[in-house]
Amino acid sequence: MSNTLYDRDFQLWIEQTIGQLKNHEFESLDIQHLIEELVDLGKSEKNALRGNLMILLAHLLKLKIQHDVPDSMKVSWYSSVLEHRQRVLNNVADTPSLKSYLVEAVEKAYPGGRKLAIKEGQLAKFGVRVPEESEYPIMCPFSIAQILDEDFYGL
Repeated sequence: MSNTLYDRDFQLWIEQTIGQLKNHEFESLDIQHLIEELVDLGKSEKNALRGNLMILLAHLLKLKIQHDVPDSMKVSWYSSVLEHRQRVLNNVADTPSLKSYLVEAVEKAYPGGRKLAIKEGQLAKFGVRVPEESEYPIMCPFSIAQILDEDFYGL
């Protein structure tokens, strides 16, 4: 087992690294772990964006495909669309470079969003029609502009 500060006390390692950077003590930096953490930070930002897009796309799909369900069922889908769209907009506002990743993020998030919409659609009760899997498009039917449009609900 390694006995570096990074392995023993991550929070203290962060504080020490920040101090070293502020004091221009570059020669004493733990470069390997610093690189790993920066790479992971970038991944987590992308993962958060994809996760929010997956839920947003699932509920946009449900509103599009299951448009004939009672309004009482749609309320939570609308709420989810509002919440997750705002999260996506916040992700992009907080990290503007993610905007160039949006197309790829949608491509990666859509299959999971489609699967989620299908699974949730199969849970329909009280005489509500269960959509066929084939009704859910294989490719994302929404443009980036629609996905980000605060007045768009897949309808």
